[in-house]
Amino acid sequence: MSNSIKYLLEESKLPKTWYNISADLPKPLSPPLHPGTHKPVGPDDLAPLFPMALIGQEVSQEREIEIPEPVREIYKQWRPSPLFRARKLEKKLDTPAKIYYKYEGVSPTGSHKPNTAVAQAFYNKEEGTKKIITETGAGQWGSSLAFACSIFKIDLDVYMVRVSFDQKPYRKMIMQTYGARCVASPSNETNIGKAILKKDPNNTGSLGIAISEAVEMAAQNDSTKYSLGSVLNHVLMHQTVVGNEAIMQMEMAGDYPDILIGCTGGGSNFSGLAFPFLGKKFRDKKDIKVIACEPKSCPSLTKGKYAYDFGDTGNLTPLVKMHTLGSSFMPPATHSGGLRYHGMAPMVSHLKEIGALEAKAYGQKECFEAGVIFAKVEGIVPAPEATHAVKGAIDVALECKKNGKSKTILFNLCGHGHFDMQAYGDYFDNKLEEDVYHEAEVNKALKSLPKIA
Repeated sequence: MSNSIKYLLEESKLPKTWYNISADLPKPLSPPLHPGTHKPVGPDDLAPLFPMALIGQEVSQEREIEIPEPVREIYKQWRPSPLFRARKLEKKLDTPAKIYYKYEGVSPTGSHKPNTAVAQAFYNKEEGTKKIITETGAGQWGSSLAFACSIFKIDLDVYMVRVSFDQKPYRKMIMQTYGARCVASPSNETNIGKAILKKDPNNTGSLGIAISEAVEMAAQNDSTKYSLGSVLNHVLMHQTVVGNEAIMQMEMAGDYPDILIGCTGGGSNFSGLAFPFLGKKFRDKKDIKVIACEPKSCPSLTKGKYAYDFGDTGNLTPLVKMHTLGSSFMPPATHSGGLRYHGMAPMVSHLKEIGALEAKAYGQKECFEAGVIFAKVEGIVPAPEATHAVKGAIDVALECKKNGKSKTILFNLCGHGHFDMQAYGDYFDNKLEEDVYHEAEVNKALKSLPKIA
């Protein structure tokens, strides 16, 4: 096999269903709760924000959910995405491990995010939505939803976390190219944004704040809906097209992963690759080790408390049980904007609690170092978020070298870094600050967790 071999599926083999891990959980997920009554939320509680089709998927217990044919047709623009054997990286590390990566940077917007953006835009269009409002961290979600909304002719407003809005201007331009409006968050357009800016005019923003702004605006009009790019069950499920493809591609390669790795912020790209393999583990006892890699500055899985909390800073969303650093926690302004979220997806959090996965936290300097190593030998410049998965894979491969054991590693390279080159510039110029975990600020935020009887 050549160094650059990629395992391609025929277009006809593009998965026809998404995988819903809820059907195979050894222990059921805790339900979301109404913020006022603390009772489980029902469809009517979510209807002002989401189309009913997505609400149904959010609570579904069916193992396979059919991918609508119009969505599959759009997927064919870049799916199936390639799976590569990283032979040059293996040689560089002098490891007996075999390293594979699923590359999602081939999508029109350069990341995994269109997998759910297209699906969400489709279901909104089917139910007559005229406008969608969302938030974005690094801009990958905002640009992907802008792409999807342009296809289905839906207006889109995006509240982009201010630090990324300033660091990554080209992502804003991509959104504008697709016809979306992009606003730095916190903004003066919402009550929540105004209150935060009044207290701190230089606030760098967070995903929690941007979610609050988007939800506040979306709830004001019946023909406007809200869309989220991670965290929720239906979002993670849409991403499983990645893992479903990877299972078929690994079969084509005559191999199967011993260790699965992904970066985690809200949990979507990690879940997309991991959930189908975990399903096989639950159903068929097909053993696999799963590692979630997160930033040291925002380590919800490794340092967060497993408790009910709000998904946003303004406390407008339902309460969900997740690993959280507290909804008021303000993560440091790192370049990995897509990982700067105070909580982890309830499903990912639940899987960690039942021992189905483990988590590791890394600093951004060591992750960028790993990203540069990867780029030099494999030719792809990873997005800052994806460097965490690269770092995780390299560490496991070096551990294999140390103990002389050959393992098969598969990780998700969830996007390229072509619009994040300022981050790499800061790394090369030694301007990149190391991740700092502000324990005192986390403890303060955790004191405000909702009291659930």
